Amino acid sequence: MTKVKMIGLTMVAALCLAGPAGAETASVARGKQLFATPGLGASQNATSCTVCHENGGGLEKAGAKPELAAMINRCIQGPLQGEPLSEQSVAMQSLIQYVQSLAQ
Repeated sequence: MTKVKMIGLTMVAALCLAGPAGAETASVARGKQLFATPGLGASQNATSCTVCHENGGGLEKAGAKPELAAMINRCIQGPLQGEPLSEQSVAMQSLIQYVQSLAQ
């Protein structure tokens, strides 16, 4: 096998193992960004989580609650008038991480 073919095959293998292009991972930073962004859950209004919880205020103890994902979805469906997020989604996992970080 030539050196060029070997390099090409190595690059293809690396791309396959890396997952889909642009794949996101959950993070506190992403959660903080989503928290402040109108349109969460496909909401059509200009409301974000920060309207009721400026800088995460009032949520310092919420991160310890086992029903945190359901609490987040209630806010998305209520005040934000959006659709609930899947608990496994990157967006939900990021929001959970952000809210949990508020206790620190």
